[in-house]
Amino acid sequence: MFQKILIANRGEIAVRIMKTCREMGIATVAVFSDVDIAALHVMTADESVHLGQAEPSESYLNIDKIIAAAIKTGATAIHPGYGFLAENAMFAKACQENDITFIGPSAAVIQNLGDKIIARKIMAKSGVPITPGTTVDSNNQDAWAQAADAIGYPVLIKAASGGGGKGMRVVYAPEQLKESCETAASEAQNAFGDQTIYMEKYLENARHVEIQILCDAQGNAIHLLERECSVQRRHQKIIEETPSTALCDDLREKMGQAAITAAKASGYVNAGTVEFLLDDSGKFYFLEVNTRLQVEHPVTEMITNIDLVRHQIEIAAGIPLSISQQDITGRGHAIECRIYAEDPENNFFPCPGKIEFLKEPTGPGIRNDCGVYTNVDVPVEYDPILSKLIVFAETRELAIQRMIHALQRYAIVGVKTAIGFMLDVLASEPFQQGQTYTNFIDAHFTDWRPVLSESHLACAAFLADNLIAGKKEEISKTQSDIPSLWQQLGNFRL
Repeated sequence: MFQKILIANRGEIAVRIMKTCREMGIATVAVFSDVDIAALHVMTADESVHLGQAEPSESYLNIDKIIAAAIKTGATAIHPGYGFLAENAMFAKACQENDITFIGPSAAVIQNLGDKIIARKIMAKSGVPITPGTTVDSNNQDAWAQAADAIGYPVLIKAASGGGGKGMRVVYAPEQLKESCETAASEAQNAFGDQTIYMEKYLENARHVEIQILCDAQGNAIHLLERECSVQRRHQKIIEETPSTALCDDLREKMGQAAITAAKASGYVNAGTVEFLLDDSGKFYFLEVNTRLQVEHPVTEMITNIDLVRHQIEIAAGIPLSISQQDITGRGHAIECRIYAEDPENNFFPCPGKIEFLKEPTGPGIRNDCGVYTNVDVPVEYDPILSKLIVFAETRELAIQRMIHALQRYAIVGVKTAIGFMLDVLASEPFQQGQTYTNFIDAHFTDWRPVLSESHLACAAFLADNLIAGKKEEISKTQSDIPSLWQQLGNFRL
């Protein structure tokens, strides 16, 4: 087993990985940029290494610096978390070349599955259903039009490389095609250095359902049930849950077996996620494979009572899976809400700044994977996720109610968040009935604005007045008004 692991990430995911490492008796190394010198993940680790300036290319995306940090500290393995270099084949290869274990699949697997076109070919060859689609020459307008006509509108334009909603456009009519393809290709080039795009049939009223997999180096592969991830903004998930309200036992088994087939066909080893689109008729289609730990992995951990990070580390160390498919059972219901520093009234635009006050919710069945604290700055350079709030309960109805109560007790002052928005989503009739599709927010919450009662406004005004008055009182104090350290200590003896 590894004695020391470097976590090539930041924020809540780095802290979460470190917690499992601590339980396993493994020392941890954090890496940080100029703006993260006081970040929680730096204080949580056993030791830390400064990478450089805040720009990702000078810090968390700099392969040479991260490899050098691992060598300097004697870390024999690197956990990439998610984002940054987690799905970078060159990084995985660099680890291998420097005799450092990359906690994830091989560079070749990352390369193949990271290219959506190659991934679709692998799945089609192995019998995993895929949506009708085709590669598009990003400079050939005639090829765009012919492909769209053959597939049938609406179509979805996607970047061949990368993910996170970048380079993705839905096209409903021929007159929208040219601009959408040009914009998608340009965005893909800027984000991933590859302007290649491809086109597939856009499934309206589809659900985004993914299957968690674990595969070891000895050929064992299992799935850990599904996650429903259809509530999304800008093609990025914000609320996830398990089990899905759309799956029966038979469909769950079919999708699970398809995920295992996809994993074995690609030679997958470690934890990963096979993502599918599910239509109204119960047909499902391969979407992509995320070759890393998912942001929403805690909901799976809650219902299966399995630590996915621990299994990632054990698999990377060459240890066979200690669990089989027969051991996997789901109990109860889990929901996750992603807490971002963002403005839901302004298309969820990032809102960096200083967190003036933070109070996390606690109680039975509540877990908060948090990467910030009071008085810490949320930098503008990185993804603005602050934490992931997860709840578990015996039923979906109880889980929704528990999440609502937890969000109501989650206090974050200084930056905007979507907590109020998610409260309204959870309380809405479509969500309560399980009618969640990938167009959920566009269909039900396009022009969302918070509804503030007079009592809420009065409370806010009262608190603001008290805070301002308190600051004025502090400013007006003279030095003589402030008790000395000896006066504060009270009676004492030497």
